[in-house]
Amino acid sequence: MNLKSKIALAALALTAGSSAFAQLAYNVGVVSEYRYRGIAQTAGEPAVQGGLDYAHSSGFYLGAWGSNISWIKDDGDAAGVKTKSNVEIDLYGGYKGAITKDLSYDVGYLRYEFVGNKYKDIGAAAANANTDEAYVGLTYGPATLKYSYAFSNLFGFADSKGSSYADLSATFDLGKGFSVTPHIGVQDIKGQNAAGYSYVDYAVTLGKDFGAGFTGTLALISVNADDQTKYTVNGYRKAKDQVVVGVKYTF
Repeated sequence: MNLKSKIALAALALTAGSSAFAQLAYNVGVVSEYRYRGIAQTAGEPAVQGGLDYAHSSGFYLGAWGSNISWIKDDGDAAGVKTKSNVEIDLYGGYKGAITKDLSYDVGYLRYEFVGNKYKDIGAAAANANTDEAYVGLTYGPATLKYSYAFSNLFGFADSKGSSYADLSATFDLGKGFSVTPHIGVQDIKGQNAAGYSYVDYAVTLGKDFGAGFTGTLALISVNADDQTKYTVNGYRKAKDQVVVGVKYTF
């Protein structure tokens, strides 16, 4: 199924499921650098991002989110191959429910679509960057543990099916609209070409709710990779420690 078909089906589901028991929300924002799982996606440049989310009172949800990226083009340029793709679109759906009063769960599927990418052309160790993951999460109080499993190759790594990401985070309310969210994640990348690419990432994010739908974030991000040079392209260290500032409007 191509991207247009997936978006059409998602839109149809949103329309068909709309009712007094459903909610549709939109968001748009900007960050000083797009980091995902600790790794730079825009090589130190800002990113404009936005999405929409549909949530039904039954627990079922659907969503789409997009951002500009540069990492596919950057990697291609470093390899001497033109593989321009500067847009990421994520399509996801799942179900949330409660096990007990304090314990809830979240299961779903996420498709990362890197529009028009030809990442597989940069070499034998590369594959199409589009990625499919299933995930399950448990939330107890302020803490959430989430596990994601790749059913496709992971973000352009050849023969990397079965890669996984484990994420532990917690959000604490500091009062007056402030919150703090510590995070640790473990990215395990499978495949004979992925030696030295698995890593652990850390982050502490300070959030501020300004009201009227506006929120701001200040995040300190660090990555512990076995070989940092694996994440250096054209002189830019994509896994270096970084402070990322962001603002988002939800309506």
